[in-house]
Amino acid sequence: MIPYRTKLILAFAAIYLVWGSTFIMVQHALKSFPPFVLSCLRLSIAGISLGLICLFTREGLPNNKEFIKNIFIGITIFVGGIVAVVWAQQYLSSSMTSVIITTPFWFVILDRRQWTYYFSSKWIISGLILGLIGVIVLMGLKEGRVSHASTQMKTIAILIIIIGSFLWAGGSLYLKYNPTHSSVYVNTSIQLISAGIVCIPLAYFNGDWNKINFNDVPWSAWGAVIYLAIASSLITFLAFIWLIKVQPPAIVSTYSYINPLVATLLGWGIAGEHISLFQVLALFIILVGVLFVNIPKYKTSKT
Repeated sequence: MIPYRTKLILAFAAIYLVWGSTFIMVQHALKSFPPFVLSCLRLSIAGISLGLICLFTREGLPNNKEFIKNIFIGITIFVGGIVAVVWAQQYLSSSMTSVIITTPFWFVILDRRQWTYYFSSKWIISGLILGLIGVIVLMGLKEGRVSHASTQMKTIAILIIIIGSFLWAGGSLYLKYNPTHSSVYVNTSIQLISAGIVCIPLAYFNGDWNKINFNDVPWSAWGAVIYLAIASSLITFLAFIWLIKVQPPAIVSTYSYINPLVATLLGWGIAGEHISLFQVLALFIILVGVLFVNIPKYKTSKT
């Protein structure tokens, strides 16, 4: 049995590091896959893989009401949190995309049950503000845009990400406060597959199926899809679901402050992007903000 503190560290490491690397992986995969095809493959592979595991372990199926609820939850969360982001990365760079995600804001606004806790803590409010400032500074120092995209499409892409962040946060909070009685693994499998199926007609109407020849897709692109499906959409999402059940969602949502940091460092280490002194300062501000948000939890654990 893994100790609770160890599980907590591993889960936060997953949403901080794996999801931080997701943006670069998506950028690479988009060179070979149109956005809705990529999302369809990513979500379907993750959902079917988890479904096969559930079948092997003989997990029970939910009743009809919970089955339908899982379908709608999956479409809300994954279309908002994954499909919207992948589509937007056609027009925005990975680093720019990572800093636009506004989940901490939406978690605080939508999670009314935690308002007393959030707004009574100067540490949490200060940390969220500091993290936001750091992200804004980091965004201002990155050109972060795809050169061929028009200003109109860049603006639409930013709005789509913001709407997607709202759907992700709202759906996640619904999962937290309205748990089902069936297996979380079965539920997640249904949610992933449902969102993957929705991407099929989206890809058709967007003309994505006519833009791809699977025989021409390099192995590196398939590797990125597998990474996005298994490491990001499956394992890390399960870690996220567990975290929002045992931690205040606003604290869990600090991953969207760390993700730009990880994306920037990976851009420097893998793509050879230059990091300036001001960027280092922005990353430091983000880290301090995350520390502030978590200070109340540290104090509680010591008492």
